[in-house]
Amino acid sequence: MRDMKLVAWMSMDCHTLPAHQQTPHVSISISDLSVSLRSLQKAKAMNGVCWILLVPMAVMLHTCHARSDLYPVILVPGSGGNQLEAQLTKQYKPSSLLCKRWHHDWFRLWFDPTVLIRPLTKCFAQRMTLYYDPLLDDYHNAPGVQTRVPYFGSTQGLSYLDPHLKLITTYMAPLVESLEEHGYIDGYNLFGAPYDFRYGLAAEGHPSQVGTQYLKDLKRLIENASESNDGKPVIIVSHSLGGLFVLHLLNRNPATWRTKFIKHFIALSTPWGGTVQEMLTFASGYTLGVPLVDPLLVRGEQRSSESNLWLLPSPNLFGPKPLVITQNHTYIASEMPEFLVDIGFEEGVYPYKTRILPLIEKLVVPEVPITCMIGTGIETPETLFYGRDGFDKQPEIVYGDGDGTVNMASLLAMESEWANITKELLKVTKIPHVSHASILQDDVALKEIMQEISDINSLVLTSIS
Repeated sequence: MRDMKLVAWMSMDCHTLPAHQQTPHVSISISDLSVSLRSLQKAKAMNGVCWILLVPMAVMLHTCHARSDLYPVILVPGSGGNQLEAQLTKQYKPSSLLCKRWHHDWFRLWFDPTVLIRPLTKCFAQRMTLYYDPLLDDYHNAPGVQTRVPYFGSTQGLSYLDPHLKLITTYMAPLVESLEEHGYIDGYNLFGAPYDFRYGLAAEGHPSQVGTQYLKDLKRLIENASESNDGKPVIIVSHSLGGLFVLHLLNRNPATWRTKFIKHFIALSTPWGGTVQEMLTFASGYTLGVPLVDPLLVRGEQRSSESNLWLLPSPNLFGPKPLVITQNHTYIASEMPEFLVDIGFEEGVYPYKTRILPLIEKLVVPEVPITCMIGTGIETPETLFYGRDGFDKQPEIVYGDGDGTVNMASLLAMESEWANITKELLKVTKIPHVSHASILQDDVALKEIMQEISDINSLVLTSIS
């Protein structure tokens, strides 16, 4: 009987609660509610009765305090910006005894702190590696490795790469907290759209099963977020690689769909035309700043990533500028196939020429309001110099302007490619001395992002009043 009463209580909306239970009498802030609910979600050791009673109360308080005058927001992370989980099947053949797992449960694949331990770095790389099948013309996981992306639809999987190591794996948490302080609530009008960032998209006529399925899931999430918020269109906030996925989602759907479901697209640190940093990744490996990791141990895995091919410098954007200089050759962006052969990655040439080059040939205008926010004034690799030791050694680097990862020419590609767009549809905000990653955590950057979202939401208040 008690359970029946609890279910009935949970089904009531804020307006049907008895007067003494209505939320205006509860003195608690939105941010406190967000923290309280997250704490309750983690309290699995609680007494059963308390758990049953407190969780619905917290959910009800969240719902009653949610602001109905906000456009829903969907966060799309960048490469490496959300958690990945893996499960090993009988087909998995460990490269060493250290790589063998004695159970078949799902485990955290990214971010996994064991990558810092040299012998286990090889295990990590083996499990993360993708393989291109020329017969299927598509990518797949390593044999015996199944992967999944946890918490799709929630911000939980992209706030921290490992919630047990918050100090060193913070990603979108500061942005999520800023949104919560302004009245956004995870699962109500705030959503996350994590994905398997190893995979990418392919040009028309080529299959890309994982990436295409993600676009379908993202489209469904956008529609559901709008429908659950009285039909309001959605604000999409992307970071880095996520912006390229969003751009293709918009361009692969008709204008009527975009008009109905998309209010604004805020693109943070998007590498519209790729990066020189990516050539370093392919040539010599790149540890993403993670200490103690030998870049050569992860180079093969990084080369296998479909999305990394997507992020190589665009020939149209970088033109004849020398990007990599060796004792025998100077490579420009249009010579990428030769570059891939010379670094020992000949198997990457065919998918690059057939799947990637047509994909990056032109930045198509999505015809929705776009705000591009970028960091500037940070030394960013512009030209790589390799000596007699070849590509197995890290190069000497000449730096230029950018956000530390993406070159300024790529960050501002939309200004040259979309020069004829009216100012009402394209806005660029430059934030000095903010890096590619810190744009999600820096106080000044967060203030700019939240101001932009507040300005967009002010249109709701104007239309209601």
